[in-house]
Amino acid sequence: MNMRMIVMGVLCAVMAFAADVTGKWTAETTTQRGTQTQTFDFKADGSKLTGTVTGGRGGPTEITEGKISGDKISFKISRTMQERSFVQMFEGTVAGDEIKLSAKVEGMDTPAREMTAKRAK
Repeated sequence: MNMRMIVMGVLCAVMAFAADVTGKWTAETTTQRGTQTQTFDFKADGSKLTGTVTGGRGGPTEITEGKISGDKISFKISRTMQERSFVQMFEGTVAGDEIKLSAKVEGMDTPAREMTAKRAK
């Protein structure tokens, strides 16, 4: 019984210190097509992260499998370009009004794309 109470206490403490990411964030990245801006519209609910990503060639794309753990976030988006579908995986660390993000295409052995998203004022 005591171990159960300790585990519950730790879980509550982690959730209490979860990063506040709700709102709009923007990031610029340099690609072969030039500078691209992405807008992240996050909605946090405890350890669950939802919302949309807009930018690049596509319109708003729903976030799936979004998670928040302390100052760490992760999520996926699915996109279709030129009749090819792919999943982009994001991982990031929140520090105040910035999120250092790393984006990688699932199943591809290519380097991750790094970016810093800033909270929209």
